[in-house]
Amino acid sequence: MASNNNNNKTVVPGAKAALNQMKLEIANELGMANYQQVDKGNLTARENGYVGGYMTKKLVEMAEQQMSGRQQQQ
Repeated sequence: MASNNNNNKTVVPGAKAALNQMKLEIANELGMANYQQVDKGNLTARENGYVGGYMTKKLVEMAEQQMSGRQQQQ
């Protein structure tokens, strides 16, 4: 089995918890209500990709709104 060599560093303290919460909310929106307890290795690449893709989409939208000076809407 491959080892996890994740060298990504969290720049903003507390961001990791917020991103994990966002991941769970998005998974729930996509119909994966028990995402936190599921072994991610048993999910398909498509299922895992949907969660990451939607996270990226929402983060980009939030950054665009912030850069344009608009308030974030949820």
